[in-house]
Amino acid sequence: MTLTLLTGFAGLCLILAITPGPDTFLILRYSLSGARYGVAAAFGSGIGSLLWAAIVALGLGAVLERSASAFFVVKVIGGLYLLYLGVTGFIEFVRGDEVSAAAPPRDGPPPPRDGPPPPRGTRAALNSGLFSCMLNPKVGLFFLAVVPQFLPADAVGFGSIMVLGIIDGVVAVGWLVLLAKVAAKAVGWLQKPKVTRTMGWISSGILALLGVGTLVTAGM
Repeated sequence: MTLTLLTGFAGLCLILAITPGPDTFLILRYSLSGARYGVAAAFGSGIGSLLWAAIVALGLGAVLERSASAFFVVKVIGGLYLLYLGVTGFIEFVRGDEVSAAAPPRDGPPPPRDGPPPPRGTRAALNSGLFSCMLNPKVGLFFLAVVPQFLPADAVGFGSIMVLGIIDGVVAVGWLVLLAKVAAKAVGWLQKPKVTRTMGWISSGILALLGVGTLVTAGM
């Protein structure tokens, strides 16, 4: 593999990472609770990408390409998980509003609410990013269909595929971490509850819609 080939692949990975998708809105949602949650979800997504690269490198990814039923099952599970993330996001915001409304009055202005209730921890955020990526069969098909185009015919093997998988993971994580940092700083700078709640509702809604869309297209 030449440097030109690797650079071209990294550029393609960056374009795909910048294109909004489930991972993007998941990171935005978690970043509203703090940068560390968004960063954890970003690393989870990167780990998922590496696992997909390993699966394809071992030849298991061909099952998704050749078996319509296997692809259908993975797609349905992924759609349900995205729908679950969106619905739980809505529930967290509703519960947060109910807690705020039921709280006893305070002397002076109430403290600003920076975002939705935080996840159970950074590990939960990391797992969400991991599962979101692993339950997206399009990531596996990317490694199965696109990655070989950047490999010489005599260099298609586990090691070479994993090299490109690492490049893809690093590029994706780098972009998502940057997105998490910017989103978290924007929330901290604005300090406007209406803005953070609106962003949270939108990100949760998009995740739910992506889940519904995945379920609808699963049978096509």
